[in-house]
Amino acid sequence: MTRSIIITGASQGIGAATANAFLEAGWTVGCMARSAEKLEAFCAGRDRAIALPADVADSAAVEAAFASFADTTGRIDALFNNAGRGSAAVPIDEIDDETWNSVLAVNLTGMFNCARAAFRQMRTQLPQGGRIVNNGSVSAYVPRWRSVPYTTTKHAVTGLTKSLSLDGRAFDIACGQIDIGNALTEMTESMASGKPQADGSMKSEPTMDVNHVANAVVQMCELPLDANVQFMTIMATKMPYIGRG
Repeated sequence: MTRSIIITGASQGIGAATANAFLEAGWTVGCMARSAEKLEAFCAGRDRAIALPADVADSAAVEAAFASFADTTGRIDALFNNAGRGSAAVPIDEIDDETWNSVLAVNLTGMFNCARAAFRQMRTQLPQGGRIVNNGSVSAYVPRWRSVPYTTTKHAVTGLTKSLSLDGRAFDIACGQIDIGNALTEMTESMASGKPQADGSMKSEPTMDVNHVANAVVQMCELPLDANVQFMTIMATKMPYIGRG
């Protein structure tokens, strides 16, 4: 039987690279993102790629997308809970309510919405079970300078991961987290020209091929359900993470 996965934030960056890796590995992939146009272009000509246009922050849209995918595939074997966003690098007193609420809506509420929909399906399907992989960040451990909204949500994702890992045991639902540092995508191209550092300077930062991340997620999801990568950190070797500050 062909295994199935939903990947959020699948229209670009880490999500698109991971969707490609799962398609190459023979999985059926539900590709979720807000842009229906981008998803249709990505999925065009791929029988096992299914476009699921939805905003992860919209719980009703998430539930509908997961139900539609499960109806098509018969089950959901895995979720890569990947969608996320950042915000401008400013001190906390310059962060307005709209920015704070928007980052939380995508990075935390969106992850909750998708995890809940996946958990519900995995608990009730036969055979029972599945796997959820949350995209944390190295910022789940060590913050970047002036990143209060993003760092707060990524610390919270770790709590979500641990809770799901515990609560899923009775239902053969495994949950792990991949913490990514400086994968080269459209969103991180600016790292070559310089990123703000803790001392206020601007410095170029090393990056790594995003396909290393994609392959790592495939590896996590292809384990049997009696084995789990609880936390994995994958990062550019020379990035300023160890000793950041």
